[in-house]
Amino acid sequence: MLRKIDKHSGIPVYLQIVNQIKAEIFLGNLKAGDQIPPVRELEQVFDVNVNTVLKALDKLKMEGFLVSEHGVGYFVSKDVSISSEILHEVKKAVSILKNSGIDIYTSLLIIEEVWKSEDF
Repeated sequence: MLRKIDKHSGIPVYLQIVNQIKAEIFLGNLKAGDQIPPVRELEQVFDVNVNTVLKALDKLKMEGFLVSEHGVGYFVSKDVSISSEILHEVKKAVSILKNSGIDIYTSLLIIEEVWKSEDF
């Protein structure tokens, strides 16, 4: 579910849009071949300038997440899906963190530290 971006987060607005669309793809809410909402609709959903939306969509195209068809719109690429096994493992890890009483912000810090770790 796409939601408004946080213009005060310190993360560039276009990158927040990129991250939200990637999350929708990884979670299976947008599947290979699905058309994403039109640019003007995304402009309204995110409450940003059309150029910001286009910058985000261009980045997603460059990274291989989207393809565009002139005059038709943007579509999820056929080769960018997360496996159900990975999603299952992520859900298990989140469940462990939640059941341990660890909030989302602390969980994200833990994940970031593990991600950066050379031992991992």
